Amino acid sequence: MNLLLVGFGAALGATARFAINRFFEKRPHPYPWATQLINLTGAFLLGVFSGLNLGNALYLFLGTGMMGGYTTFSTFNFEMLTLYQTKRKLFYYYFALSYGGGLLLSFLGVALGSLFAK
Repeated sequence: MNLLLVGFGAALGATARFAINRFFEKRPHPYPWATQLINLTGAFLLGVFSGLNLGNALYLFLGTGMMGGYTTFSTFNFEMLTLYQTKRKLFYYYFALSYGGGLLLSFLGVALGSLFAK
């Protein structure tokens, strides 16, 4: 049952990521806005889910499955390498906002989730 919860959640998360990527593909830009948005909102939502102290099954579905399928570490690192090689200034901005913003949004998500925890 746990495998199905994670798998179904991952399918939904990957579908959401695909839709966001398609939206941004229609507006080409040298900065990887889609991945930035996905990873920052994913960090925040994972923080919220953690702060809510969800039961095991719901956390497997939302946290492990959906956020695992939604966020994208490999794309993030590839885009960082590409920016480092081609647009060094954007690389530093992307790096700082991804790590600093991701950490801050995770903390905020946990705090917000904790307010509404059972």
